[in-house]
Order: sequence, then C-alpha cells, then structure tokens
Amino acid sequence: MQLASIVFVNRYFHPDHSATSQIASDLAFHLAERGWDVEAITSRQRYDDPRARLAPGETVRGVRITRIATTRFGRAFLPGRAIDYLTFYLGTFFALLRRRDAIVIAMTDPPLLSVVAALASRNVVNWVQDLFPEVAEALGIRSVRWLRAIRNWSLKRAKKNIVLGELMAARVPNAEVIHNWADRDLRPVPVPEPVPVPGFSETSEAGHGSGRGHGHGFVIGYSGNLGRAHEFATIVDAMRRLPDVRFVFTGAGAQLERVKREAGANAEFRPYAPREQLSESLSAADAHLVTLQPALEGLIVPSKFYGILAVTRPVIFVGARDGELARIINAHDCGIVVEAGDVDALVDGIRTLAADRERAAAMGARGRALYAERFAPHVAFASWERVLQNVRTTG
Repeated sequence: MQLASIVFVNRYFHPDHSATSQIASDLAFHLAERGWDVEAITSRQRYDDPRARLAPGETVRGVRITRIATTRFGRAFLPGRAIDYLTFYLGTFFALLRRRDAIVIAMTDPPLLSVVAALASRNVVNWVQDLFPEVAEALGIRSVRWLRAIRNWSLKRAKKNIVLGELMAARVPNAEVIHNWADRDLRPVPVPEPVPVPGFSETSEAGHGSGRGHGHGFVIGYSGNLGRAHEFATIVDAMRRLPDVRFVFTGAGAQLERVKREAGANAEFRPYAPREQLSESLSAADAHLVTLQPALEGLIVPSKFYGILAVTRPVIFVGARDGELARIINAHDCGIVVEAGDVDALVDGIRTLAADRERAAAMGARGRALYAERFAPHVAFASWERVLQNVRTTG
C-alpha cells in the first residue's frame, strides 16, 4: 500500500553533492523504496556552480524532482545571494500551496525555509541543520536578530522539529534528535604508502609506530567545508610546530585561501572528493580534524564527524570542551578533544596518536562501533519513518 505523500524542500538535491543535498537525497530515496510517495522541491543549480542548469523536472529512483527557476547570482555576491533566496522562497511557497495534503520536510538551505513552509502548509516537519539567525549573530552579523521571532513562530507551528544534537534540542520547541549520517557504503579501505614528506627525519617522534615505514609522516586529514563556522587558528599554529606531520585538506570554503596562505610546506590541499571515492579519501589519513567555533555550539553539528567514525579513524575535535561532539568523543574514547586556542594540547595530542598507533587504532575501532550502533543510515532512517508515521496518523 502506498504511504502518505512526502515533499522535501531544500535548495540543493540530487545530483548535487553538497552535504544537505546528499542527506536529503539519501532519505528521500529510502522512503521511496519503502513505499512512500516522495517529491523533492529544489533549485536548478548546483552548490558549487550557480550557473548550472539542471532539468526542470525528472524522476530518480522513485522520487519526483521539481526544480524551481530562480536567479543565479551565486554565493560570492551577498545582495545577489539574497535575491536567489527570495526567488526560491516565492517559487517554493506557490509549489507547496498545490501540495497541501503532503507532509513537508523543510530543511534550512536557504535559511528560514521553515517560515515559507509554515505559511503554505499545516503538515510541516522541520529538519534543522543549523539555527538561523543565531549562527549569523555568532559570526558577527547583528542586523538579523529581528528574524528570530518569525523563525520561532514557524518552529512552534510545525508538527515536529528534527535537530542534530541535544544542545540544539534545548533551543528548539517540539524537538527530536536524529543525527545525520555518512554514506551507507563508506568504510575503511587499504591505502597505498604515502609519498615521503620532504625533510622528514627517520628518527622523528611522529614516525615511530606509524605502520607506514620510516621516512613517512603521520597524516592528519580535514575533509569538507572550510567555512566561517570552523576554527582554524589553533590548527595553523599547530601545523607550524609539527613539520614532520602531513596535513591534507580536502574540500573548499570561505576560509580555504586564508588557511593556504598561513599553512607551511607540510600542508596539502585537494578539491572535494567524489562521493564514490570518499572511502579512499578519508582512509588515506591516520586521524581527522573536526572544528567548530565555540560560539556556535548548539547551533551547528559538523556532519564530517560521522564519516570519520565510519572509516575507523580517530577524531581530533577542536572547539568547546563541553560541546556536542566533545561529549560524544569523551564518552566513547574515540578521539581527542582540544579547547579552541590550546595549541600545546593539539600538538601533544597529535604527537601522542602518532607515537602510539595501537591506541589510535583502538580509538578508531570504538568510533566505528559507535557509528554502527547510533549513527549509521539505517538507524536514522528508522527514526525518520517513525516520526513521519506519527505525523501521518495524528494528521
């Protein structure tokens, strides 16, 4: 029997590879496979290419994709970005008016989609990836505070608000925590021996016990968005004190050029890895960095955390010691937590992991077990189906 209609709303959707697009597409395809009638309302753009012109509509894996025509100024031009948002809001509003009986899953790209959804539908489940305008305020933009009241109205009107962590749930009414996830095919894979680091000493402390052979340094990875929400000053300072450790940054974002300018010869920069190559890309590092500005705790949960656990690598979190991810890491001993600004602790932590590969491997194994138990896709999908069944039943 076909289940109720579900309409996802997000500015990006398959085949786009941005983070919110991937998780929205994952859940939509799963629900379609389970018999739900699923549609996605999205734009015709790609995250990294505002000039892309995707088809106005198509059906992929049982999901009808409706792509709204919008302006295409892109993210670099702030007034143009606001116009892009406005045209998406208008197109989405009128599209949802024609789907009043559907359950609307409204995400947070662009910000305040919950308001548009609430104006157009009484059957809304908000999927809160970040809290706006609080994020903007924490990053120094004070002129948006007035938007909080209308955002709060839309959240209170929703049937349910899905958030990413307990600290976020404390800020949101009628909230339920369902963590994000990594690709279901993501797993640790063997990687070839890395290229030797120039100037690396065979007697270096970081080289002992690495399992990579003499002359090869310990590899620290950072994969994903290098955005304004992330803390890099501590990392850059630590890099200068760890010339025998390789730092590999894979991704892009607002802080990429700054990190490139300040990084030393032991840093390497790569573009985003295709999803089908992500297992190899993440497995190529011995440990991975996750960072978050402490002021943004409870507003954002970095999704790169889940992929690191999935490939059995220790997490090095730089941020607030009592933050969402810090609590998980400490409770399950699957990595190390470093207070933002504590360069000594970060240097010591990396050297400790590099010198004791068995300890690092054990942390990675505990992280993978935690991922399988709490953060794998099937866990989240089951929680989502329960929520949607309840919304459908209570009407």
